[in-house]
Amino acid sequence: MIAKRITSAALASVVGFAALAELTPVEAEGLTVPSGQPVTFYDTVMDQPAMGLTARFRFLAPELPRYLKDLSYEELEADLSALCVSYALPRLSAPEPAMIVISLSEAPTEFGSTDPEVAQVFEAYRPVDGLCEWEAF
Repeated sequence: MIAKRITSAALASVVGFAALAELTPVEAEGLTVPSGQPVTFYDTVMDQPAMGLTARFRFLAPELPRYLKDLSYEELEADLSALCVSYALPRLSAPEPAMIVISLSEAPTEFGSTDPEVAQVFEAYRPVDGLCEWEAF
């Protein structure tokens, strides 16, 4: 009986650890973008404006002001596009959104509000055949 309890306790520990591993957020992993600027996941906002379901993936980029001075638009857009393809697309579920918006902010901000002290950029994409197709607003 004691051996059975020990085996059950050991099995429960393994199962508990596996469940904990599954709950560890993928977001905690390091993100890389072509420019090399440090980027971390912040949050996701799902909404349904007139154009269909939109998935907004928000990222923090604390060095964004410096990168905005040094990068061309094409280089900055490459970072946003890379986050769309490598981070956003794998996390989409049904129903698939009509649009994906990727944003970078130097500091956390409340969604939908502006802060003149915080640099923010964003770009919209349409998921098409496993790619992020740039969408002009």
